[in-house]
Amino acid sequence: MKTITNTNALEQARAITQPTREASLKREPSVSHFWNNNRKLLEEAWATWEMENKDNLLIPDETLLDPKLRKAINDAWENPEKENAVADLWEEIIPGVYVAQFFDVERLAEFRKYLEDVVNSEIPKRAPYGIQLNRYGMMLDERSEGHLAAPSFQAFYNDMMNRYMRPIARLLLGTYGYDNQTFGFSIQYNPDKDKDLHAHTDASAATLNININLPEEVFTGSEVDFYDKASGKTVQTIFEPGKAILHRGNVPHATHPITSGQRSNLVVWLYGDRMQVPRGSTSSYGNINSLTSENVTSENISAGERWSVPKGTKDTFAPF
Repeated sequence: MKTITNTNALEQARAITQPTREASLKREPSVSHFWNNNRKLLEEAWATWEMENKDNLLIPDETLLDPKLRKAINDAWENPEKENAVADLWEEIIPGVYVAQFFDVERLAEFRKYLEDVVNSEIPKRAPYGIQLNRYGMMLDERSEGHLAAPSFQAFYNDMMNRYMRPIARLLLGTYGYDNQTFGFSIQYNPDKDKDLHAHTDASAATLNININLPEEVFTGSEVDFYDKASGKTVQTIFEPGKAILHRGNVPHATHPITSGQRSNLVVWLYGDRMQVPRGSTSSYGNINSLTSENVTSENISAGERWSVPKGTKDTFAPF
């Protein structure tokens, strides 16, 4: 078998024809076959693209994140007993739903430029199709078909999940034991295409939804409702540049129609091995293989355990 050179990998990846939107929405077997059969080619193409453009591409890293959050996180990794400084940065708007600044607003333009370069790479990327297929989104996690496999992005993504999201979710939501596995995608809402998302829950123990709009990218509508099952109240919030909402996956939420402008977000999930989430969780967004795991009591977890990385390997289960 002839070996594909890196240059040829990029050229070949750009030349292949992606499955249609209709085939993707219908979950036709040919769609998975396409992504699986071309996985190695696409990974080689992303590595080549990154190498060929290294002088002009941003290398994403944690300096893109909010300085206060970054300092609190790094201090807690050095001494987990300082974790309260991380919690203090998050405002709880209803039980199980928190808001904080996640990205540094002054660095957002650089990150958005990087994502524009990704889009313009002409390398096939798989759009998310959970409840709907978001035309402008892409899959971020290596478990996903057609994911953004650029090596520097994957290093940033894994650092964000391991050093930031997981310990924060353990601290605020008590997800320890249900957060070994990661998942992520990007989405964009536009009035004339993908404009809203009806009420649903997520197949996650924790969801982190991060807005990456620039300050000048104003939009109207697209409010997010969160429903507090205990009180019966609905709390409405609006995304701001670089702000993130962290919530338990089983909190019902919905996105109102966007009426002008556009909203761009990164959405990342944590859940347990074999897609386990805490007992009692239900989901209408993605698939769950098991809802029970009885060997973890979050109240008994030490600060040191919260600030640790799971020793197990990633499995291959993906919500969608």
